[in-house]
Amino acid sequence: MTDRQEVERLVRELHAARIEGRLDALCALFASDATFRIAGASDGKPIKISARNATEIRSWLSMMVRTFRLTRYELLSLVVEGNQAAAHWRVAIHSKITGVVVPTELVDLVEVRLGSIAAYTELFVPC
Repeated sequence: MTDRQEVERLVRELHAARIEGRLDALCALFASDATFRIAGASDGKPIKISARNATEIRSWLSMMVRTFRLTRYELLSLVVEGNQAAAHWRVAIHSKITGVVVPTELVDLVEVRLGSIAAYTELFVPC
């Protein structure tokens, strides 16, 4: 059984590493067999990412850290039930390529197993 504090700590560490662009710290939070999904839309175009293990997750996270910088982080709510959490948060996403800044709201659905993230789904929409 995973306790509430551990789940909350993992979500907060995940967000901190993402905001700070720390790839190794991000990757260390995921189980080797974790699943990772991101779904949303930008400029009216759907975006969908899916990965099934640590190698695929690292590849996607690496691309995200290289391409985007996140600022103005605000955790709006965090609900923990057993080994699962739902986090609603807001950031400004800066493209390091185009310079465009997009205020965005996100919802993370996180499942924890043995102290690591076993499943992660992120849903996002520009504000």
